[in-house]
Amino acid sequence: MSSHARHSTPFHSPAGNEHNPANPPKTENTAPIQTSGPQFGEPTVSPDPSKFVVKHSAKKDEEAYTILDHEKGSLKPRPFPVVDAVEPILTLAEAIGAKGASVETAIAKSGQIVFHAVGDTGNTKGPKDEDEVADKMVSDFDETNNAAVPSFCYHLGDVVYSFGEAEYYYDQFYDPYRDYPAPIFAIPGNHDGMVAPYSKTPTLQAFLENFCTAGQPFHRTPEAGGLARTAGIQPAVYFTLEAPFVRILGLYSNCLEDPGIISSQKGSKQTYPYMSDAQLKFLEAALTRIDIEKFAGAILIAVHHPPYVAVTQTAQTSRAAGKHIGSPLMLAEIDAVCAKTGVWPHAVLSGHAHNYQRFTRRLDGRETPFVIMGNSGHAHNSLTKKGEPALRTPAVQGPLSNGNDGIVFENYDDQDFGYLRVVVSAQQLHIEYHPASDGPNAKTADDSVTVDLESRKLAPYRPK
Repeated sequence: MSSHARHSTPFHSPAGNEHNPANPPKTENTAPIQTSGPQFGEPTVSPDPSKFVVKHSAKKDEEAYTILDHEKGSLKPRPFPVVDAVEPILTLAEAIGAKGASVETAIAKSGQIVFHAVGDTGNTKGPKDEDEVADKMVSDFDETNNAAVPSFCYHLGDVVYSFGEAEYYYDQFYDPYRDYPAPIFAIPGNHDGMVAPYSKTPTLQAFLENFCTAGQPFHRTPEAGGLARTAGIQPAVYFTLEAPFVRILGLYSNCLEDPGIISSQKGSKQTYPYMSDAQLKFLEAALTRIDIEKFAGAILIAVHHPPYVAVTQTAQTSRAAGKHIGSPLMLAEIDAVCAKTGVWPHAVLSGHAHNYQRFTRRLDGRETPFVIMGNSGHAHNSLTKKGEPALRTPAVQGPLSNGNDGIVFENYDDQDFGYLRVVVSAQQLHIEYHPASDGPNAKTADDSVTVDLESRKLAPYRPK
């Protein structure tokens, strides 16, 4: 049950209506409700629901997966909406609305920005696990130091399971985050873009209607039911998010279980001629602009499918730990654009693997964290099989994508649900992992990593 007292944030915009779990949401996006500006958390805190309003159909999921499993090749990457702008951009100020400029000024004066990151939040069985994570995140707004209050949440994909259906948005997204008093941005995960074999719904339809409404008036979608949160105004499913001290370049890695696909993959063994290369052009444009503008803040790349995953090694074989593999070709494409522009990320954030994993990549003098945040509400996956010994960290892996890179598997959690708390100043990028099981009164991270922005080396954290 949510029982925290919410810290007053300058961009909180209450809706004037109270949460009513007994009011089922509309399930078709046909009558959005226009608002005078963006709205986020509810005006009053309410108890967590004990069950979903719309019961998830496990039978329909099973039927769909049976078809997909038996008809090999039936699940393929799907074309995604490409926008006119080579680099779609959204600023934090634009997402906040009329108060946006003053909020950004206050953040800059404080000397740092704080934000959350989550991945794989949607749950098909009930609200308990995702609510536990969301409640602990909301407790981070109870700060005496305004500089420590989060400014937004960045979702790393798989908002709704199993096929991104609109009817599940209320239970799996809006209700869990009803008390989160800040903007939530997102890139789609594979389940947000998948389409069930029995459905004629276009890929990403519900995601676009609830997150990508740039150019439209601020409005609440019917999926939100009676809750306050307005639809996001992202310009595309891939975009640059600009905020004080940080730029996040979000990529959509499409709807396969594995691997992640961000292009047509020209020149590779497996090509998709019908797929657009717009995201490679976007990444090049975004990194080039960073270079031209001499942006000195933190550069993050966010993509749902992780480039790396932990590896289990025995005397006979080596395999990916857990249920998901890495995406080395996707990383090679990202690397090629970074090498061309001369601009590299300070960290890469992903989801998908349904657990927490952290790696350090050492390449050409840079030490870059690759963090998987895939256990924010959906079923977590163990990295070892029954009877296998637990993985010990740190452990050297690789090279996996480049003959010169060294990969160290630093830490993991495959037993809990949780989220990232990220702190960025003019000098450092600091990433913390918080399991929800610690409860809202525990503010000490279970794992963390800090990068010096100038040297691009790991460093001790120097809090403001």
